[in-house]
Amino acid sequence: MLEKLVKAFMPAKKMIDMFTYKIVSNQPIEQIAQKVPEACEQYKFALLQTYVYHEIVESKGFPIKRKVYIYEICQAKTAAAMLTDYPHFSIFMPCKIAMYEENGSVVISTMNMEIMLNAVTSTPNLYKDATTLFSTLKTMMQSLSNN
Repeated sequence: MLEKLVKAFMPAKKMIDMFTYKIVSNQPIEQIAQKVPEACEQYKFALLQTYVYHEIVESKGFPIKRKVYIYEICQAKTAAAMLTDYPHFSIFMPCKIAMYEENGSVVISTMNMEIMLNAVTSTPNLYKDATTLFSTLKTMMQSLSNN
């Protein structure tokens, strides 16, 4: 019932926008991509995986006209606490940052965790750690977007 109401009153693009946190940068995407490993280290995220997605899909026979990078990152302490108390959150892990070219700019985006984190308010320390992680992630994304 609730799902039907949400679909009726919220177009798909609005839902995607609601669940996405994004920053726009005028820097070249390659310049931002080069800064990601150092930024992860500075902000205490482990960089688990880097996907140069436009190359991946091109190698499968589907070239695209924009560059897309996806990074899987993690703060293990918070991840372990989340998986201990809320294993169903594993579908949202690890944290991801996506960067892609759009209309002459670069969008740096991640999942907007604020809505999901309301589900863990009954575990105050975890909620605090997870909201701090999201705040740190947003700060890191902002630093990546700056020249």
